[in-house]
Amino acid sequence: MQWEFTAEDVVKARSEYSLQDFRRDLVEELLSNLGPMDEAQQLRSFNLVYDMCYALATDKKFDDFLGGYAFDPPTCQFLTELKPHMADNVVMLGAILQRLIMDRVEAQMPLANAIEDVAQWHAGVVSGKTSGAGESVAG
Repeated sequence: MQWEFTAEDVVKARSEYSLQDFRRDLVEELLSNLGPMDEAQQLRSFNLVYDMCYALATDKKFDDFLGGYAFDPPTCQFLTELKPHMADNVVMLGAILQRLIMDRVEAQMPLANAIEDVAQWHAGVVSGKTSGAGESVAG
C-alpha cells in the first residue's frame, strides 16, 4: 500500500491511521492484486494475509507462523512468496499497534497492561466482537 504519511508519523501521532483504515486498505490492495475470487476466497485470502502481517508486526517468527499451515503446502508457498511484498504493511501495522499501546501508557496505564489491553482489543476487532471505537483510551 502507498500512504501519504510514514509509519513514524503514525507512531508519533502526526497522522491518524486506524486499524480499521489499515484493514480496509489491505482488502482493497488484495482485491486489486489477487484477481477474481468469490466472496469466500476473498475473506480467506484477507484473513490469511492479515494474520501474517499481524504475526510479523508483533515479532513472531515467520517460520513459527508458517508452522500453523504446514498441512497446506500451497498456502505456505503463497505466504512465502507474498511476504516480501507485505514488508511495508507489516511496518505500518506495527506502527498502529505501537501508537495504541503508547496512547494507553500516556493515559497512565502500566506498559504490560497496555500491551495486554491492545492485544485483547485487537482480538475483539478481528473477531468482529469489538468496534474500532475503543482505539484510543479516550474512545
